[in-house]
Formats: sequence, C-alpha cells, structure tokens
Amino acid sequence: MRVLLLTQILPYPPDAGPRVKTWHVLKDMLAREHEVTLVSFVRKDEKQHLNVLESLCKQVVAIPIRRSRLKDIRSWILSIVTGRSFLIVRDDLREMRTVIKTLIDQNTYDIIYADQLSMTQFVPPKKDGIHQPYRIFDAHNATWMIIDRMREGYAWWLRPLLTAEMQRIKQYEGRIVREFDHTLAVTKIDRAALRAAVDGSHEAGISVLGTISVIPIAVDTEDLIPVEQIPTSREILTLGTLHYKPNADGIRWFLRNVFPLVQGEIPEVRLTIVGKNPPDEFLALAREIPESVVVTGYVKDLAPHFERSALIVVPVLAGSGMRVRILEAFARGMPVVTTSIGLEGIEAHPGSDVMVADTPFAFASSVIQILRDTNLQNELSKNGRKLAMRRYDWRIALRAMDGVYGAAQAHLAGFPKTRGRKDR
Repeated sequence: MRVLLLTQILPYPPDAGPRVKTWHVLKDMLAREHEVTLVSFVRKDEKQHLNVLESLCKQVVAIPIRRSRLKDIRSWILSIVTGRSFLIVRDDLREMRTVIKTLIDQNTYDIIYADQLSMTQFVPPKKDGIHQPYRIFDAHNATWMIIDRMREGYAWWLRPLLTAEMQRIKQYEGRIVREFDHTLAVTKIDRAALRAAVDGSHEAGISVLGTISVIPIAVDTEDLIPVEQIPTSREILTLGTLHYKPNADGIRWFLRNVFPLVQGEIPEVRLTIVGKNPPDEFLALAREIPESVVVTGYVKDLAPHFERSALIVVPVLAGSGMRVRILEAFARGMPVVTTSIGLEGIEAHPGSDVMVADTPFAFASSVIQILRDTNLQNELSKNGRKLAMRRYDWRIALRAMDGVYGAAQAHLAGFPKTRGRKDR
C-alpha cells in the first residue's frame, strides 16, 4: 500500500525512545513492501541523517523546526486564548500544513499514518463519497496521563496550569481516537487511558475498544547483541534524553535518595549518566565528586559503557508507554533495576527477568544485591535477553500489524480505485 508517514521527530538514527519505535515501524512497512512517503520535522543536527531515509523511502520531506523559550511562551499564551493544547499549538507550523495538503492533493495514499499526537492535527478530516485513506494514529503514549502523573512534582502555583493542559490534551486525544480509523497503543494501560479520554469527551455509550490495538515497542535483537561485562564492576549506568523532564526527575530522585544508600554499603561504586542535554545540577555534581558521578552527555556508541557497567538503573516516577531503555538493556543482556511505572507494559517477571522497587531503600537494596551477586547478574542477563528475543524483537512484535493493515485493505475495498493527479 501507499503510506504517508508523518513523524514529529526524524526516525533515524534510532538513538532515543521515539526514534527507536518509529524506526522499527518504518522497517516493518518496508519489509511488507509498502511504498512510504515520509514527512518529518527535522532539527539542525538531524539533517545529516536524511540521506539514509531518502535511500529507503519513495520521498522524504523535511520541515525545519526550532524550539525556543520565547516560542514556548507564545504557544502557552495562544493555547490559553484558543483552548487548544500547548503541545499541539507548539508544533502547528504553516509549512507542515502546506506540504501535507499539497502531497494529499497531488497523490492518492492508502494510509495516512500520524506518528505521535502532535502530527494528527495535519491529517485532513474525512469527506463523504470519495477515496478515503485509512487513518492511523500511533499514540506512543497516553499523553494526558503523563501530565497527570507529573503534576505533583511541580510547585503548587504551576499545578493549575498543568491541570488545564492535561484536560485539553485529554479532550484532544479522545477526539482523535474517535475520529481516526485505528489507534495504536503500546500498553494495555495506555489503551485504558485513551478509552477514558474518549469517554470523557463524547456522549456516553460510544465504544472504541475495537479500534485501539496494543502493539508493543520493538527492538532489533540481531543488532543489539549481549556485551561482555566485567564481573567485578562497581559501575552503575543510567541513560535517557535528559531534557525530557520525567527522565531527568527519575535520575534526580536516584541521585538524591538512592545512590547515597548504595555508597554507604559499597563506597567505591560509581554512577555514569548518559544522555543528551543533562541538567546543570548533574554537571555540577559530576565536577564536585568525579570519582563517584560521571556525566557524559550524548554518546554515539553505548557499547563501552555497557561493558564497564554491572547494571542499568531506570528510575521512572512518571510517564506513560514503554521504556525502550529497558528493552534495549534486555537485548544486550544487561541486568536492570526499575520502578513499577518503569516496567509498565513490559511482560517481565520481577526477581528473575528484572528487579523492581519503588522506595529508595528497596531500590538501593536491589542495586547492592546485583553488585555483590554475580550469579544474580548472570540470571538477570540471560533471562532478559531471552525475553527480548521471544517477545520484543521487531520481526515478532510487529506481526500484530497484520490485523491493522488488513483492516486498512478492507476499508479501501469500499472505494473505487483512483489515482491522484501526479499518479496519472
């Protein structure tokens, strides 16, 4: 089929959670021999990677986007005035609207695939009686639930603003799930949250259960091979995009509440924090105690850090969706300690595949246990790798897209076979 894929972030290289997810969805589309036109926002440092995507897709159109504090303030004001979500207003660029409209006017697509919530605003409404592309919304997360969980971590005077934004997002997500032909959620929890958004934004009695599929995030276990770890390592690794507040907040909680407890038992322990745009306080702490905390910033090749580390910690206090960091750690055979929220949507067994703890003392105890027990390290490593191969490799996990593409073909069968002006 002919697919118009709209992405908020360039899906290559697969070096962050949203990219990893979309990259494997794109690979699956191409493996099924779909013809893909990709339209994506692009940041300055991403332009160097466009040639890879151009070699794979029929066409790639990149729309430059640049964020700034001034633009965010303007978007907040416009959001309050118009009643639209800040996250939607912020990405509402005229250039993107113009490009997508032109492509749809000049071509006939079988599927319009909106990847992440902000891209749904560029998909035109349905028109009766003419060829209708099958419209898919890939949610990545239930965004309203992320904001809901984050509110308590902000100052009291900011919480009303976040509550208002959460309500706007929830209403918008509910409308999109109602109006699109199919929605993809990555966990059952997200599916329930998206259904709740529909129930809260429309008349009672509507059912969208059949139009929301749960398809997990996938990784490539052929590319992510187990690393050779140092058995006596006392190094802990954590990683993530650090300008994303839930990631930074989780690591901040670990640094303040958990790491000192681990140091009390194992003084030589060291924490390495890997990720783009680390907060200033992380950098200051690394300068203050360089023997205990290392902050690297963005790292292209993670393998050396995996090899030096005994385990990965993924302290998640708020969020939605699935943690790609955990899936990639499993694929590499790395022991993982995370929280209950961090493990949401991942079919791993605490104690055998992964360690799960939600209090500082319990989290520290799990870390200490792994550092001291090489048998436990080996068991977690082996079981995590098996789980990644059996359940989360993209060649297996994305087989569930068979039903979605089958529904698209059934939908298209109800329209005459036509071509756009360019196709003729």
